[in-house]
Amino acid sequence: MSGEIVCHQDDSIVTVTLRNPEKRNAIDSTMWRQLTMVFERLTAAEDLRCVIVRGEGEQAFAAGGDIEEFVHCRDTVERAMAYHAQAGAAMQAIADCRHPTIALIHGACIGGGLEVATQCDLRLCGQSARFGAPINRLGFSMYPVELAGLLRLAGRSTMLEMLLEGRILSATEAYARGLVTRVVADDQVTGEAYASARRVADGAPLVARWHKQWLRRLQNERPLTEQELRESFAFLDSEDYREGLAAFLEKRPPQFRGR
Repeated sequence: MSGEIVCHQDDSIVTVTLRNPEKRNAIDSTMWRQLTMVFERLTAAEDLRCVIVRGEGEQAFAAGGDIEEFVHCRDTVERAMAYHAQAGAAMQAIADCRHPTIALIHGACIGGGLEVATQCDLRLCGQSARFGAPINRLGFSMYPVELAGLLRLAGRSTMLEMLLEGRILSATEAYARGLVTRVVADDQVTGEAYASARRVADGAPLVARWHKQWLRRLQNERPLTEQELRESFAFLDSEDYREGLAAFLEKRPPQFRGR
């Protein structure tokens, strides 16, 4: 039986849940395809302010990919390439989401689960969360396209430690290595993630999208052009900019509309 991706929207915040309870939310090929479709749809939505990604329950965000599938999904180079193209498309769709994304992490965040979490903008976890990719014990290497995202976030030394030793990092270690944004008590992580999402949602949505856009652009070492610098002032023509200034001067909370 395949797992599934479940979506629930509450006002301007959407929760995307990885659901495969019999396998600790391990991500199978059906789930990879669904993730791509879900995030393409969410990116196009105009009424969203923030997306939370989590695993069902509190035992695991996702305990990796569904290894049982590998016997028939990755038994030839052609099928392996097709399988990882699906996974890569899903992770790219998460990374490309124009709305801010938060990974809410309970328990195991391993392999493919870790790859999904690192595509989110923020990663919040509980003290008992664990992170790693112990695939050296399974006899296969991480697909380079998927490895690239982890390398950018955690750096070469941390990736070599996890991949060569198969080490599983504690939440504290993952925070120190830059893999997670914030660590809280296990019974507080859900509340903290949604409080974070509400803080994001209370801000100007156009500004959040622009900040994501410019941070990605600045990772490219090519110098900004004069036109790009002019485009960075696009906010001057927005209703939200005028509302933000008016609210500040009138000493009241702003009411942003994403326009």
